[in-house]
Amino acid sequence: MSRDLIVVRHGETDWNADGRLQGQTDIPLNARGRDQAAAVGRLIAAAPVDLTGRAFVASPLSRATETMRLMRAALGLPADDFRTDPRLKELSFGLWEGSTMAAIRERQPAAMRARDADRWSYRPPEGESYDDLAVRVDAALDEIEGPAVLVVHGGVSRALLHLLGGVPREKLHGMPIVQGRALAFDAGGWRWI
Repeated sequence: MSRDLIVVRHGETDWNADGRLQGQTDIPLNARGRDQAAAVGRLIAAAPVDLTGRAFVASPLSRATETMRLMRAALGLPADDFRTDPRLKELSFGLWEGSTMAAIRERQPAAMRARDADRWSYRPPEGESYDDLAVRVDAALDEIEGPAVLVVHGGVSRALLHLLGGVPREKLHGMPIVQGRALAFDAGGWRWI
């Protein structure tokens, strides 16, 4: 499994701005998200990172593919020269997609208590758990040969922080996965760039 990765969370969408759970619902970038995507390309270009020979792989959701195209253009690379992998899609929130956490907490307090007790293993109605997500992300990583740049989602980034960065599950949910930044994983661990 490759450990030499640059991981970018997609740029902002209107649902991000509203605090709504997107999961696998395909919501496009908003204007701020498009700016963030180009900015992260410039950030990576300025970092001491060699992009030569790296695979570029994105989630197939439009917010990730558009981020990849804008980021690659900012890097001076052909915008469409990347592949997608459905295993890199965001965590499915099932029936909760489109809702805010506050609304879910009000409508389904028992479900939210169960989620709060074990966020990694909790599975929303018709959704998946972080355990489920980590299994499919790990399988995708097994097929990425050599160093790579990934454009993914907040949940996928958390799974990678656990799988590759050794971050304990119980600490992941308090970690902000910001848009417009990149995570670098290598033999030395992980860091923000």
